[in-house]
Amino acid sequence: MGGASRGWASPNPALPSASPLPTTPLPPAAPVSPAGPMPPAEPIPLEGPAGQRLLLRASARADHGPLAQWFETQANLAYCGVASAVMALNSLAVPAPPVPGYGAYRFWTQTNAFAIPGSQGFVRPETVAREGMTLTQLHGWLAAAPELVVERIHGDRLSLAQWRALLRRSLQDPDDRLLVNYFRPALGQRGGGHISPLAAYDPASDKVLILDVARYRYPAAWVSAADLWTAMGAVDASAGRSRGLLLIRRR
Repeated sequence: MGGASRGWASPNPALPSASPLPTTPLPPAAPVSPAGPMPPAEPIPLEGPAGQRLLLRASARADHGPLAQWFETQANLAYCGVASAVMALNSLAVPAPPVPGYGAYRFWTQTNAFAIPGSQGFVRPETVAREGMTLTQLHGWLAAAPELVVERIHGDRLSLAQWRALLRRSLQDPDDRLLVNYFRPALGQRGGGHISPLAAYDPASDKVLILDVARYRYPAAWVSAADLWTAMGAVDASAGRSRGLLLIRRR
């Protein structure tokens, strides 16, 4: 989404330390024809037979169960980052404030998430409702939570090989979450910038599962990892730099 970028700089963030990765070769990126790049691959809805087969086969799907339990629909047209953040907070069991009407039960909502101490300098609900938020703002907001370690990686600082390795590593790890900020048209979708969590990766098909928080508009679906990498590399005009991802972990 749009929004003025504030302060934070992460000029060349390093990828997280990695354990040895499997050496199984991955499919190549989409071929380039003489007329130019191939159009993006058609997304495969998770709810269909093909989508379910991919989920069963995927070797990196540790995040799917926890995120599916807390799957949110964004509360308005600009709250994609908020809904994605709430899914990450709840699925990582970050201690939450009380929720009116729920007694002793505590969980994060798209209202009380703005109460993270120290986060008000990055996001305010009335501003986000008008403008959405940039990757930098989302980073600053979540990094204010003392229970979280949040790394921001812009798409133009990540090679396709690094991206695939990160998908394998992170989505096999139940203790972290990936939120992606991408440009919808690069996936063949209508709209502009968007933010949603990733839930699984199937190396055999090189497809990654996006749990799209605009559930009234697009279903959870498998998309080409190469296409999503391109979509993250698109420039966010409101921030003046490329989109990208957040890697989120409990301390």
